[in-house]
Amino acid sequence: MLAGANIIYGLGMLEMGMTISYSQLLMDAEMAEMMLYSMDGIVVNDETLSVDVIKEVGPHGDFLSHMNTFENMHIQSKPKLIDRLTRDRWKEAGSLDMEARAGSGQEAAGRMAAGTAFGRGPQAGTRGHQRRGAGLRRTGKHPLTTLS
Repeated sequence: MLAGANIIYGLGMLEMGMTISYSQLLMDAEMAEMMLYSMDGIVVNDETLSVDVIKEVGPHGDFLSHMNTFENMHIQSKPKLIDRLTRDRWKEAGSLDMEARAGSGQEAAGRMAAGTAFGRGPQAGTRGHQRRGAGLRRTGKHPLTTLS
């Protein structure tokens, strides 16, 4: 994508496209969403740089425990299927891998049909953008619905 690719192809495909897996589709779509989000770039301004917090905390202060860090730590990524727990916490939570979190094919298909497959709601892609010449438009919907 960084080299200018303008299509994400093959989401959910197995066996060279001879088989479609709904759970694989959900996993691939989450990866595609993260790639598209990264292509939006990083918003840089006084608010996102937390200039006021830098002045408040000072050079030897603790930014990690500041409320601003807590309020903004999820801005860059909101995965539903990717698990970022430590191994011990992952085991305590039931040791579900990504495919298990995506659900069986029937469960995944049902969630997709009901519009709840991605669990993101209106906050997904809120930055929105139109990339010139890329043929890909972010509209606040899931990447599978944004190909134009």
